[in-house]
Amino acid sequence: MYSDISLWLSIAFILGGLAALAWSSDFFVAGAASLARFLGISPFVIGMVVIGFGTSAPELCVSALSGLAGHSNLSLGNAYGSCIFNIVVILGVAALIRPLVVKPTIAWIAAPMLVGITLLSYFLQRDGVCSRMESASLLVLFAVLMPLYCWFDQKGSPGAAEEPDASAAPRRSVAVALVKTLVGLAVLVASSHILVWGSVDLAKALGVSDLLIGLTIVAAGTSLPELASAVASARRGENEFVLGNIVGSNLFNTLAVVGIAGAICPIRDFSPYILTRDLPLMGLASASILLFGANKRKPRENGSVSRIEGLVWIVVFIAYSALMLYQETHNQCPE
Repeated sequence: MYSDISLWLSIAFILGGLAALAWSSDFFVAGAASLARFLGISPFVIGMVVIGFGTSAPELCVSALSGLAGHSNLSLGNAYGSCIFNIVVILGVAALIRPLVVKPTIAWIAAPMLVGITLLSYFLQRDGVCSRMESASLLVLFAVLMPLYCWFDQKGSPGAAEEPDASAAPRRSVAVALVKTLVGLAVLVASSHILVWGSVDLAKALGVSDLLIGLTIVAAGTSLPELASAVASARRGENEFVLGNIVGSNLFNTLAVVGIAGAICPIRDFSPYILTRDLPLMGLASASILLFGANKRKPRENGSVSRIEGLVWIVVFIAYSALMLYQETHNQCPE
């Protein structure tokens, strides 16, 4: 699908694609949030669903286009790599800035739910294929779990639905909001094409796999919206927004992103490292939200993630990156 290009052009495509992704996702979110308000959707739902979708839109476009082009490793590496990055880097950095307060719904409901989704993903992909039927089951599960999670989270935070969204764009006409949404989506898709093109050719030029590029450059790049919002929220002490955005984003990545990519084109011939290294770490990282953040003595009260625990997440990511680089460059591929 993509023709070969020079090394420097590949790097330019990656940097330009990431920059365009960051801009277009913000533009798209602003327009979608305005449309949602005009349709009478509550600020809580806007924050959890519309904004959550917006910050995960880069992963969706990149993974879908990668799968369509036959680059399964890049598709899954981007989705799962973003989930790992979201927890061990973004939450780690946020906890270093200010210890995170963790609500019971996050610790006791959201974290186990993410672990369960990881186990399901492993079960579906253990044969080396994620078929259209299996992908459709992920989409159905997403359609069920996201509203349930929003309901539990809102129930655990009385008045959350009435809180104003400080980051929301000012009210605009329906026409302007619709144009912003469509323009943002168009640039999002185009920049995703450019990013995938550059990433695939860079992997070829460096002699490494699509999976390594997907788990590192692309995963980190498409997680920039979550990182920017998490750092800003951590500085203001808005812990619920930090954790809620990451949980919502990971739900979207593991179910909707992989599901849509697989529904467009069945995902097959991906690296066994996804099953032996990346999915296990994603499950452990999800479980660590419960381990670090739950209030064990008083389960119905808030817990917290300390700066030390945030540092542990960062160290885990450094060790994971070193292992991944060694395995990918030395072809230590499990049978």
